[in-house]
Amino acid sequence: MSSKDWIEKDFYAVLGVDKAASADDVKKAYRKLARDSHPDHNPGDPKAEERFKAASEAYAVLGDDAKRREYDELRSLFGSGAFRRGARGAGQPGGVPFDVSDLFGGATGGAGDRRFGGAGFQDLFSSIFSGGAGGPAGPAAARGPARGRDVEAEVALDFGDAVRGVTLPLTLRAPGVCDTCHGNGAKPGTQPRTCPVCHGAGVTNRNQGSFSFSEPCRNCQGVGTVVEEKCPECQGTGGVTKTRTLNVRFPAGVADGQKIRLAGRGEPGARGGPAGDLFVHVKVRPDELFGRTGDDLTLTVPVTFAEAVLGTDLRVPTLDGAVTLRVPPGTPSGRILRARGKGVVRRDGQAGDLLVTLDVVVPARVSDEARAALETFAAQTPPAAREHLEARVRRFS
Repeated sequence: MSSKDWIEKDFYAVLGVDKAASADDVKKAYRKLARDSHPDHNPGDPKAEERFKAASEAYAVLGDDAKRREYDELRSLFGSGAFRRGARGAGQPGGVPFDVSDLFGGATGGAGDRRFGGAGFQDLFSSIFSGGAGGPAGPAAARGPARGRDVEAEVALDFGDAVRGVTLPLTLRAPGVCDTCHGNGAKPGTQPRTCPVCHGAGVTNRNQGSFSFSEPCRNCQGVGTVVEEKCPECQGTGGVTKTRTLNVRFPAGVADGQKIRLAGRGEPGARGGPAGDLFVHVKVRPDELFGRTGDDLTLTVPVTFAEAVLGTDLRVPTLDGAVTLRVPPGTPSGRILRARGKGVVRRDGQAGDLLVTLDVVVPARVSDEARAALETFAAQTPPAAREHLEARVRRFS
């Protein structure tokens, strides 16, 4: 909803209630309108749909105590066409109607509307008007050298480095502080001087009728200083494109897709303004053996049929050595064994686990002696599970 809607629309009239109506009366009026004009009860009726939307819009304001107070204050200030542009009053001939879009820039969904709908009535006027009686100056009054833009880079890490943490040099070709003028934009031996128009404030005031508006100073572009003799290297901007190398610390456990922020390592601000930030996007190369699920590492290890049946002590690799896991007799394929504390180290110093999935390997070919032994084993193995399956087959045959 735009800020102009709050001024131009009478939400009380939409709901059919008096301005002094209680919160319960407002709710009852809305429910009745919503029920009578709901699109499900009026299929194919565009007028009913418009009435339903208007009622919902009105109740979104009047049904909220804080928004209702702001709405009433704003309507009281701008009500009945009391504001006019020019010397004549609202009721005098020749008076030109005051256009609300002059205040809100004609926007219906821009930053001004978001500020009005979210920050509230007082914040709206403190940010638009300055120089009024006792009113706080808007954000423009604090203007100065502009902050530099943020810079993004991408780094590919080996799997082990991402898990353990690593410091790597990162070479960037991006705007940096000019070494000749050290960022102030002035020729060596000279200094920027205070802007004679805004006197260093970075903003100027413009009067429009009863109001005073603050806007960035056009003489210094809101910086507050003027460079008369520009630096020959950066042409007065304070920054140049150059190659620089930074040492970036990637913490242990950094994940693929994570973003590392280095404050103040981005593009320098114009003429000595604060630098932006550097955001490093992390890409982790897959490992041949290990996978990762959160703070746990995963590993699939093949075991023979005999090892699964008889049990064995299995040596498995980790990122910092090897551990021995006990495979109990009769272990099925797909069982997961856990090596505690052999995963990714968390920020609190605790570590995840290594999850080892056992994969029973069935040989494609066996020797005659092995086949004979398997046949003997099969003859001695009770087919309990198969009997249960065959019973189900007979049931549905």
